[in-house]
Amino acid sequence: MNESLQKNRLRFKSILKATALTPLSIAWEWVYRIRRSFYEYGVFKKTTFKVPVISVGNLSFGGTGKTPTIVWLADWLIEKGLTPVVLTRGYKGQLEHSSGLLKSGQKFRLNPFDYGDEPLMISNKMKKGAVIVGKKRAENLLKYFSEVHPDVVLLDDGFQHLQIFRSFNIVLFDATMALQLYKVAPLGYLREGLSALKDADAIIVSRSDMVTGEKLDKLISSISEHVHHRPPLALTRYQPLGVFDVHDKYIFSVHELKGLKVIAVTAIASPESYYKSLENFGVEITEKVSFPDHYFFSPEDVNELLIKASQQSAIILCSEKDMVKMKRVSLDGRILFTKVKVEFMSGESELLDALSKVLRLDSSPQ
Repeated sequence: MNESLQKNRLRFKSILKATALTPLSIAWEWVYRIRRSFYEYGVFKKTTFKVPVISVGNLSFGGTGKTPTIVWLADWLIEKGLTPVVLTRGYKGQLEHSSGLLKSGQKFRLNPFDYGDEPLMISNKMKKGAVIVGKKRAENLLKYFSEVHPDVVLLDDGFQHLQIFRSFNIVLFDATMALQLYKVAPLGYLREGLSALKDADAIIVSRSDMVTGEKLDKLISSISEHVHHRPPLALTRYQPLGVFDVHDKYIFSVHELKGLKVIAVTAIASPESYYKSLENFGVEITEKVSFPDHYFFSPEDVNELLIKASQQSAIILCSEKDMVKMKRVSLDGRILFTKVKVEFMSGESELLDALSKVLRLDSSPQ
């Protein structure tokens, strides 16, 4: 009887919450719809550049794999002989509200406190091109355009950044996000409704290997209801490249993690996905330590982790994005990170064909 009563109370609270938040969710969605239509019909002006602009963004709050996708896309463009420039906000960096320039191969001024963690990670991986940091992206691109001479611009987290005209919109979804969260905030976890997918030129579902086929089918079905123009739809996963130390030196393969004691540390948007990936490699996670996304580790944080590592006879393991900030605090050999890259499960050739048409390129591998 008590259990039944408890279930009824929880159900009542859920209904009450939905009733209270639904009007706010509808209002939020319509604000974004109206804003998007104002840009579409020229009420609000867009800045146009003389080179193609490719947006990589999403509908949800939090991480969907935009940074690894930007890295994959930049690599492909460079292989095609083009010079890409990435426009990114540099969230929580000191230059977020002004501007900064990171050129590929640059070995100085690499401070995540100035530029943010993701811009540094992208810049470190690019063989050619640059990363421009700052919230006012159109102004910043105009400022540095003649210095960086881009052939193509990649607009990071750009699907809602409508002030810049883009030639191609890639929209990402995280397959591991719960389906019930696909409602507009505050009722769910979406910045704007799925109706905005009318502007999508391609869709990528990341972490597609980490969910059941049934869940993946339901997500794709929900997406398909809002994309009558049938843009390319690709499924991706993260291919592990190994475990590396603070000096970016390869230590061993992820398969050698099996049976090791690990303190898993994250300051990313989807920590549970990271923990699950480690557990899939047979890691014995002695402790999960989660910090807010883009968190800057302090010496006290790292010292506490190192003490725990000694007590538990464990290593400290974090993501590549976290290591950008971690190594500014400590170069201890017990701190390691996993490196991954995007791998397509399906839809890569269709996506590259669509991009090649926009860029007037041959989409075949070189």
